[in-house]
Amino acid sequence: MSAMLRTVNRVLLALAGLVLLVAGGSVLATGLGASPPSWWLHEGRHDVLVSAAERTRWRDEGWFWPTVIAVLALLVLLSLWWLSAQLRRRRLAEVLVATGDGEGALLRGRAMEDVLAGEAETLDGVERAQAALRGRRTTPRARVDLALAPDATPSDALHRFSSEVLTHARDSAGLASLPATVRLRGVRHRAERVS
Repeated sequence: MSAMLRTVNRVLLALAGLVLLVAGGSVLATGLGASPPSWWLHEGRHDVLVSAAERTRWRDEGWFWPTVIAVLALLVLLSLWWLSAQLRRRRLAEVLVATGDGEGALLRGRAMEDVLAGEAETLDGVERAQAALRGRRTTPRARVDLALAPDATPSDALHRFSSEVLTHARDSAGLASLPATVRLRGVRHRAERVS
């Protein structure tokens, strides 16, 4: 999930939580005997949320109930979509390694990510590295973030990563290919003073 989607997700969750907290708290306070403001929906402790007149007002209209059912169904579908997006795994849990005998072995995805990041950090000019595997266990894809030192050459670091680290990971896991998205960024450093 991108940073922008995470931010939107958190803002929407915070707004929904705030609305539900305020509405629920005010209904609870009114139910416990607190006097509501004049503009509030409920007038007192024994007031109902939807009166009998409000419930039967649109009963004879042919469009009302299909509209209510369609809106509620849409809300349920959107809620289920959001829930499945929250529960979906972002990282690959395991990689299927071909053993050559027709069988296969399972390699933990986190272990392969740690090895990719560890080997990348041994390259000249790479300060820190993070790796994440996505895709299917038979065809994984790597997403790697490399933090480069101030004196590093990005093209050299990228070439060495793809020709050494990525090739080694692909060969050791017995994969036909291991596509990777590599994001390079510089490490912040203090300005050097000349005296």
